[in-house]
Amino acid sequence: MTGTPGTGKSTVALGLQARGWNVLEVNDLAKRHGLLRCKDPTRDSYDLDLDELQEALEREGFQDGVLVGHLSHLLDVDMVIVLRCHPEVLARRLESRKWSLAKVRENALAESLDIILAEAVDSGSPVFEVDTTELSPPETEGAALEILAGEKEKYAVGNIDWSEEALRWS
Repeated sequence: MTGTPGTGKSTVALGLQARGWNVLEVNDLAKRHGLLRCKDPTRDSYDLDLDELQEALEREGFQDGVLVGHLSHLLDVDMVIVLRCHPEVLARRLESRKWSLAKVRENALAESLDIILAEAVDSGSPVFEVDTTELSPPETEGAALEILAGEKEKYAVGNIDWSEEALRWS
C-alpha cells in the first residue's frame, strides 16, 4: 500500500493489522536495518538505497501481508494499492501536521501529477487506486480489503484525475 504522505496509509494499516493482517511499515524496516542515510535538510527526508531496502525485506522473509509506505511500490510486491487524496484536502491534512509550506506544496503537486501512481504502474505489478478524499478510515480500510479479496474493476487505475490542480501547486 502506497501513496503520497497524508493519504491514509498508516491509518489503514493499523485497521488491517487489527483485523489480523500481517503489516510491515517500510520506514520501520529501514530503521531496523540501519538504512536511513544522511538527511536532506531541504526536503526534510532521508536518503535510502532501494536495493538495500529490498534486501532487508527479503532477509526478514516478509510474505503474505501488506507492505506500507510511500516507497513500497518500488519494491518487489505482488500488487499495489495506491491511496489517493484530492490535493487541496491533502494540503490541509499535511498543514494540520505542521508541515512546512514548501513540503505541503511539493506533496500536493506530486499528488496532482500522479507521481506515485505513475511509478506504481511502471513497476509492472497490478495497480489499484482508492480515493480517500471523502472516505472515513474504516471505509478506506474496507476498500483495501475489497481489493485484497480480488475486486479489480471498481478500483482500476484511471478513475482519479487531479491534473487540473497541478498549476495551483507548482
